[in-house]
Amino acid sequence: MADAMLAALDHLVVGGSPAVYETLLGRRAIDGHLRTENVGVRFEAESSGLRSMVFATSDIDKAATLLERRAVPATRTDGGLAFLGHSVAIGVVAKADEAPSLFTADAASAVSSLDHVVVRTPNPERAIAFYAGRLGLDLRLDRSNPKWGARLLFFRCGDLVVEIAHDLKKGVSDEPDHLWGLSWRVPDIAAAHARLKAAGLDVSEPRDGRRPGSQICTVKNGTGGVPTILIGGVGRW
Repeated sequence: MADAMLAALDHLVVGGSPAVYETLLGRRAIDGHLRTENVGVRFEAESSGLRSMVFATSDIDKAATLLERRAVPATRTDGGLAFLGHSVAIGVVAKADEAPSLFTADAASAVSSLDHVVVRTPNPERAIAFYAGRLGLDLRLDRSNPKWGARLLFFRCGDLVVEIAHDLKKGVSDEPDHLWGLSWRVPDIAAAHARLKAAGLDVSEPRDGRRPGSQICTVKNGTGGVPTILIGGVGRW
């Protein structure tokens, strides 16, 4: 990023209980918060699904000025800034060092970090203008694949990706975007699969992923209503 307004994804807000994500991630919550190597997870009671994504910046005042110049109306909050990106709730907070949560299981079977967060959009060109043009994220990939039925946009942020997915069959419209799902990295996907199955979660058998050498499995419940996959056998972006 030329201006480095957003240094990383600081945390995600998910509806539901920290206990659910303790099981999913294999890490212990402290004061209702969890953190992997690269992103935290916070929780909203009495809701479900992926609620918002909150980025980190080295300078809140500079970020506020840049957003104003780029016609992104942001509200000051106790912790930083808040705004909507075509109906997606987004926050910005001051960058801070926070240690990863302690493991509750063998480290090989626990989630190490976030690989990507998925936003679904009916308008990919609008998404490029917003995430690259206004937020300054680095567009690393723009690929349409009829086999997948999707156009995928990958925006690099720190060592993870904000993936914007467009359903080719639905065409382009001005309908809102929405936060959708998460893909987590695990050191040993077989061990992670076994751990979650033993905890009573419904997890698909590991299968080859789209990236060469990767394997993935889908976690079908116990995710707070967030579509979730685990990815093993891949390095960081």
